[in-house]
Amino acid sequence: MPSSNSKLVNTYVEVQGYKHDGRMHRIWDSPFCVEDNEEYIVLVSYKTKVIEHDFRVWYTKESAVMIFFKHEWKNIIAMLKNNGITYYVNLASPYIIDSKFIKYVDYDLDMKLYPNNKIRLIDVKEYDFNRKRYGYGEDIDKILRYNIFKIEKEMKKRIFPFDDKKILEYYSIFKKIRNINDE
Repeated sequence: MPSSNSKLVNTYVEVQGYKHDGRMHRIWDSPFCVEDNEEYIVLVSYKTKVIEHDFRVWYTKESAVMIFFKHEWKNIIAMLKNNGITYYVNLASPYIIDSKFIKYVDYDLDMKLYPNNKIRLIDVKEYDFNRKRYGYGEDIDKILRYNIFKIEKEMKKRIFPFDDKKILEYYSIFKKIRNINDE
C-alpha cells in the first residue's frame, strides 16, 4: 500500500529535470504519486505531457512507473509496453522536493534494460561533450561511473527497482485509485 507519511501521495506533481548549469532540461506534467517513503518516491505517468528544453511538447505513449531516489544518483522510468517492461535509467542527482515539484540534475548517461534482459549504456558521447561543457569534475564522474557498475548488477539480478512484479503492483495501485481501465 502507498505510504501515507507524505503530502504528495495521491496527488499529481510536476517533475523537473535540469542540466548541471541550472537550465531546464525536461518537464513531466502531472504524474501521480503512489508512494513516498524514506528511500524513494514512486510516480505513475499515464499519457503524460512532456515539455522539452526547446519547448517541444509531446505525450507519453504508454503508462510508466517512475522512481526517484532520495540518496541515489539515478531515477528509473519503467515503461509498460505491450511486449513487457522496459526500464530507462537516468544517471542523475538525488532529487529534491520544492512544493509539488520534484527536481533533479540529469547527467546525460542513460541505461536501458529490455524485457529480454538486454542491457545498454546510451548517450556516452553526450556525456563526454557535456562533461567538458559544464565542467562536471572528477567527483561527479566517479559517482556516475560507480553507479553504472552498480545499476548493471541490479539489472542482472532483477532486484528493485528492476522488479517487474513490484512495478506492476505500483501501476495496479494507480489504476485502482484513479479508476483507470487497461488501455
